[in-house]
Amino acid sequence: MEKFADERTHEEQEVMERPDLRTGEPGANDHAMAGESGAGEVTQREGSDGLEEQPEGGTCSMSGDGPGGTNDPVVVIKNVHKSFKDHAVLKGASLHVYKGENLVVLGKSGSGKSVLIKCLVGLETPDEGELCVFGHDIATLNYKELNETRVRIGFLFQNSALYDSMTVRENLAFPLRRHKKNMTKEKRDALIKEMLDNVGLPDVIDQMPSELSGGQNKRIGLARTLILRPELMLYDEPTTGLDTGTSKEISELIHSLQKKYNISSIMITHDMASARITADRIVMLKEGVVVAEGTYAELERSDDEWIKTFFA
Repeated sequence: MEKFADERTHEEQEVMERPDLRTGEPGANDHAMAGESGAGEVTQREGSDGLEEQPEGGTCSMSGDGPGGTNDPVVVIKNVHKSFKDHAVLKGASLHVYKGENLVVLGKSGSGKSVLIKCLVGLETPDEGELCVFGHDIATLNYKELNETRVRIGFLFQNSALYDSMTVRENLAFPLRRHKKNMTKEKRDALIKEMLDNVGLPDVIDQMPSELSGGQNKRIGLARTLILRPELMLYDEPTTGLDTGTSKEISELIHSLQKKYNISSIMITHDMASARITADRIVMLKEGVVVAEGTYAELERSDDEWIKTFFA
């Protein structure tokens, strides 16, 4: 039976917060692959603390000069292809992300943006390509190692994917109960309060998601995603459905929390105002391939007619 979008999102959220719930034998969905791209000036391409134990899967070369010339990439995606039946969505996408950097992925609807980050955490399995996260080749990680890696990654879905039967307090406590089972109640309560303070909503702690506005739900979703202190954040259209003012507030909040916790991030969006606020660097995805990259200012000055359509 066809699943509604909200049902699929909640299933995907369950996988990220409770990877033990995945269906099938261990390893059935464990392979996601990925690669690299250039940085600096606008480049047009031709053609198309988290864990106590670290994964021991195969390592991969992730050398490169990040901001300041000191960082190696934390994510390298190389030549990733993904099709659904006869429809090719990704056709050789490549990019990299440095420590503490927010990379924005721009593209029209259907260009493969969301599929790309779902491949990154194994919610979708690429047909070919390479993907390295935290220096490890995802394709070589076993079931346990992949789950450990997922705990180090936060994923904010388009609709925030809050559990509507839980209060805000219970929503934020949920990932802590799953992954920080030895944490005391006092420390858990203090962390929940800290995250609600971070997103400016300390007074809604005992309210239900249905009692909150769309912008408030987005803030709570962000607080819950960050509560495990992920090293890498993935944002899938975080300002979708919000008015202009609320979208600006959410974008500024994402930017400030990224800098506060020095989180590496990949943000999927078509919201140019949000990209301008949040992006350290932008890559542009067209028909499943990264075709250009640079800062917002560099891309805004591009003479390419397709790129100009985003800045018009």
